[in-house]
Amino acid sequence: MASTGHALPDTGARTTLPWSGDPLLDAKLTVPAAPRAHVARHRLLDGLSAGAAGPLTLITGPAGTGKTTLAAAWARSGGTPGPVAWLTLDTCDRTPGVFWSYVVEALRRALPRLPDGIGMPSAPGGAGTSLLTRLAAATERLPAPVVLVLDGFEKVAGRRVPAGLEFLLEHAGPLWRLVVTSRVEPLLPLHRYRAEDRLTEIRGADLAFTPHEVAVLLRRHDLRPPEDVVQALTRRTEGWAAGLRLCALAMGRTDDPAAFVRSLVSSEQAVSGYLLAEVLDAQSAATTELLLRTSVLDRLHPDLANALGGGGDAEAILARLTRENAFVEPVPGTTWCRVHPLFAEVLRTQLRIRHPGLAPRLHARAARWLAGAGCVTEALEHAAQAGDWQYATSLALRQLLVGSLLATPEAERVAGAFAGMPSSVPGAEPALVAAACRLAQQDRAGCRTHLAAAEREWDERRPAGPHPRGTDPQPNPEVALTHALLRLLCGPGDGERDEHGGFGAHGTHRGGRGDGDVSGDGDGGDGRRLRAAEEAARAVSDLQRQLPDGLVRAHPEVEALRLHGLARAFLGAGRLGEARRLGAEAVDACTTEPTLPLRHRALGLLALAESTEGALTSAEDHALRALALTEGQGVGPDQCSGAGCLALAVVALERDEREDREAAHRRLEQALACPDVPDDPVLAAEAAVLRARLELSCGRWEAALGALPGPGAAGERWPAQRLALTRAVVALARGDHRAAVAAVHDVPADGPAPLITLAGAHLVAGHPDRARRLLDRACGSPELSLPDRVAAQLVRAHAAVLADDRTTAQHLLVDALDAARPERLRRPFTDAGPWLRHLLGGIDGTAVAPARGAWLTARGGTAPSCPVPALSGREREVLGCVQRMMTADEIADELTLSVNTVKTHLRSVYRKLGVSRRRDAVERARELHVL
Repeated sequence: MASTGHALPDTGARTTLPWSGDPLLDAKLTVPAAPRAHVARHRLLDGLSAGAAGPLTLITGPAGTGKTTLAAAWARSGGTPGPVAWLTLDTCDRTPGVFWSYVVEALRRALPRLPDGIGMPSAPGGAGTSLLTRLAAATERLPAPVVLVLDGFEKVAGRRVPAGLEFLLEHAGPLWRLVVTSRVEPLLPLHRYRAEDRLTEIRGADLAFTPHEVAVLLRRHDLRPPEDVVQALTRRTEGWAAGLRLCALAMGRTDDPAAFVRSLVSSEQAVSGYLLAEVLDAQSAATTELLLRTSVLDRLHPDLANALGGGGDAEAILARLTRENAFVEPVPGTTWCRVHPLFAEVLRTQLRIRHPGLAPRLHARAARWLAGAGCVTEALEHAAQAGDWQYATSLALRQLLVGSLLATPEAERVAGAFAGMPSSVPGAEPALVAAACRLAQQDRAGCRTHLAAAEREWDERRPAGPHPRGTDPQPNPEVALTHALLRLLCGPGDGERDEHGGFGAHGTHRGGRGDGDVSGDGDGGDGRRLRAAEEAARAVSDLQRQLPDGLVRAHPEVEALRLHGLARAFLGAGRLGEARRLGAEAVDACTTEPTLPLRHRALGLLALAESTEGALTSAEDHALRALALTEGQGVGPDQCSGAGCLALAVVALERDEREDREAAHRRLEQALACPDVPDDPVLAAEAAVLRARLELSCGRWEAALGALPGPGAAGERWPAQRLALTRAVVALARGDHRAAVAAVHDVPADGPAPLITLAGAHLVAGHPDRARRLLDRACGSPELSLPDRVAAQLVRAHAAVLADDRTTAQHLLVDALDAARPERLRRPFTDAGPWLRHLLGGIDGTAVAPARGAWLTARGGTAPSCPVPALSGREREVLGCVQRMMTADEIADELTLSVNTVKTHLRSVYRKLGVSRRRDAVERARELHVL
């Protein structure tokens, strides 16, 4: 057994090592001074004070994370439970004799006196059990807690010193406290200490600076950047203390701190010297080479590291680097690990310097390994960085990544991988991927351009000689499926032929004007479009059956996209019932978390179709569910669809309840901020219709017309019809039935809505028989929606009013109210015309009739306020004479007109005011402030 050593002298002379006579260094036994611009981090100081209630506190983290600074600040703070014995360790302290000599000296300086018999080891090789026993016994008699801080314990090699510490911890008295700082976990039974609640740990993640602490640090350096710069610097350094201090010093030497933070090169240069000296140069040649070769990766796997030239022992090297906190840390729950981003930048720079031209080859090798491991998106990113576009596009198509690009949270990463692909890359597969990227950016025209380029490539490879029409030259079903899906989703362009995808030429049909009728081709441009969409959707279904089941199950978004695209095609053709059915199926097909963005879009499309058909309650529910998915559920701003907001605007406008006009305005503005509204013809047309109707509701006719694009702006049936009918409604509100008829004739298809609008125009023009024929045709249509049915009944009621058949008019109005009430559909009554107010006030056919109209006025207690068609100056003069109880002959003499002309003006006044008698005309004019 080794001797316990010599007794400590009582003099103030410098203590020396007994076996060599070398003095013990005061610097190692002194608490380090606070650095310049020190930031007191009270959350960590409080954590140390709390930890000092137990026997052991461990502070671990990579180099430069502030371990020593924190422990020293705590020792100086006065928050310790007793005196602090400080020892800064270095590589000379590896021998037990030197280590315990310094420990004894540190305790001697911290305490008034040590018990007799505790001396220094007499030899460098060991402290001996006797010394450790005496130290443990001495701690049992401490009058107050004492704290021993061992700073930089990773420099102590071997197991002998940790074994001595373990003995001391096991046998020390209750007032003994030990604080250890280290880059690596010491060789102590930490798992047992954790289980026994005898250990307090402060780790690297705890040492990371918060944004608030970063701001304080920068102020200490006379820097006051804005909050976004502070946040960016915190993210860039991940709160690494040394990196922050070095960056702060470098920022103080630049005129643009914000530009410094944005620059990867600047921040790397600020810390590269520190990381090279403290981390990289401390590694062996094999470890350095592994770090350099794997610097092309964002995360490391032992097998991948070996594939990049790790020499077969990457697992052991990475485990050691992780254990030593060498800026390599494990990804929790996986076998992967990651490198601190600033260290990774330094490694990439060193790779370029030491191995020029190697990085692209490493990226290409990583791409193939990652693809084999199922990490397809990462593989694409590495293939892109290698410039291997043929492999990248082939991989993307084989793995059906068109679905990820168009419908999942991975869209941004996939699109980013191909952002740098040159347009000159030859081949059909690069053209298909470029088409998908264009569609993801809502650029349908660009998508069609690249699809045409891919089809030309296939045509050139098509075998010579006759072949069946529609023969696919694609090499595999994955590529063919991508082509069919893109054709379905992007739709045809104007004038496009159906040579490849079955899309027909765009065209519109203007109905014959002989009876003011409208009719559609039914098998023209819209019919060809719809057939082509159905053919493309069937092709996607057929091709999915040819693919491996595992691949199809891994990409449920493909089927959801197929249903969504088909629903969108039916909506564009005005087939609202089918659009609703397919939209609901698309929603049901989005069953996984990655399909949430597509579920958001499908819900919005479904809500828009429902709102147009008058199913306002269901539309509101689906639209709100669509919007809820944008609130922290994986749907980013670039993936937001405006369809749901448009549907909510339609609901607000149709219900016309108190403050709903403001709600409609707000929802419309939200929709216009979404990326798909300006570029989707259906959504863009609906936004224009809403803008016009909101302007019209305020009586601003010119602004309403200005909100609508000109005829022919929308090529598809439904948006073109919505725009044309809105122009007709504006024209009728102005009393211009000729413009309304002309607008209806611009509708490129038939259907009940144009017929009903045209009937209203002919009724105002004084042709009730023609109006009734049109209404009969409209009401027999299977496509009749709730708003159409209510509008048709109101036109019939208006016709009855003009025929002075008040009883029939009231019955028709009751029917319209009963139909509209379940959905609280008020807008058709608001837009019907001033005749409705008088008729609504006289509903008295049954005891329940007044209640039937009560819901219509419940929003504000008044009947609908309708726009009043403007009376001409001469019509006002005639009406003024009527107010004076003058006959037609007297009016003719008064105004120097013929009697027939007076009667013509009277009929026009009756029509515009919605009345059939003189007295009613005067009363209505007074109500509406016309007189």
